[in-house]
Amino acid sequence: MSLLVVGLSHRSAPVSVLERAALAADAQVKLLQDAVAAEPTAEVALLATCNRIELYADVDKFHAGVAELSTLLSQHSGVGLEELTPYLYVHYEDRAVHHLFSVACGLDSMVVGEGQVLGQIKDSLARAQDQHTAGRLLNDLFQQALRVGKRAHSETGIDRAGQSLVTFGLEQLAAGVPVESWAEGKRVLVIGAGSMSSLAAATLARVGVAEVIVANRTLERAERLARTLADGGLGVARAVAMESVPDELTRVDVAVSCTGATGLVLTADAVA
Repeated sequence: MSLLVVGLSHRSAPVSVLERAALAADAQVKLLQDAVAAEPTAEVALLATCNRIELYADVDKFHAGVAELSTLLSQHSGVGLEELTPYLYVHYEDRAVHHLFSVACGLDSMVVGEGQVLGQIKDSLARAQDQHTAGRLLNDLFQQALRVGKRAHSETGIDRAGQSLVTFGLEQLAAGVPVESWAEGKRVLVIGAGSMSSLAAATLARVGVAEVIVANRTLERAERLARTLADGGLGVARAVAMESVPDELTRVDVAVSCTGATGLVLTADAVA
C-alpha cells in the first residue's frame, strides 16, 4: 500500500472554484465513507479548509487511486470532473508526506506561517478516527505532521513572519499603532458565519472592538456565532439578516466578508 494525496488549494485553483468545491460537514463525512469503500483505498482522511480540500489515502494502485479520488471529489463537491481536473494536484509517497508537513508548518498557507492549520489537521484526523477511515498509516502520518508543525512554529518564529489572514489584516488597518489601541470603540461587521468568519469575529472581539455584528444568509447561523462570542465573554455581539448589510455598513468602521457565495456579496452601490 502507498500514500496518495489528491486535492486543490488556493495555489492551484481560483477562489470561485474553491468556493463551489467547499464541503459541508455532512458532505465531508459522506465523502470519507465513499472513499474508504472504494476498491483502491484502505484508509482515507480529508483535510478541508477555506483554502484547500485534500484527500489523503492509502492505496494499492496509483492510477486507479488518482482516478477514484478525483471522481469522488467531483461528485461530492458538485464541480464537474472535466472542470475540476485542471486544478487538482497529486502527491505520492515521500512527496505526499513532504506536502502534509509543509502544510502543517504553515509553508503552504496563503499567509506563510499561520497557525490555524494545525487545528484543522487535528480536526481532520479526529474526523477520520470517528468514521473509522484512518488506520495505522494515516494516524502515524497526521500525528507526526502535528509534531512537525508545532516544532516549526515554536522553534523558527514562522508565526511572526506570517500570521493569520485576520491578524495580518488588522495590523494593516492599525497602520503602525497597537491593534488593541486601534480597536477601542470600533464597530465591526462580519459577513458570513463559517470557519473563517468565526475566526475573524473571535479575533476582532479579543482585541477589544466595541461591537461585532454578524450577518449571514441563514440568520440562525449568525445568531449562533453571536451567541458563542457573547457566552465566551468576548464582548458585545449581535446577529442581523443579510438584507441589513447596506444599513449596517453606514454604522460600522470595518467590514470583513468571508462567505461561500458564488456571486457578489458586497456591491459597489451598497458600499457607496
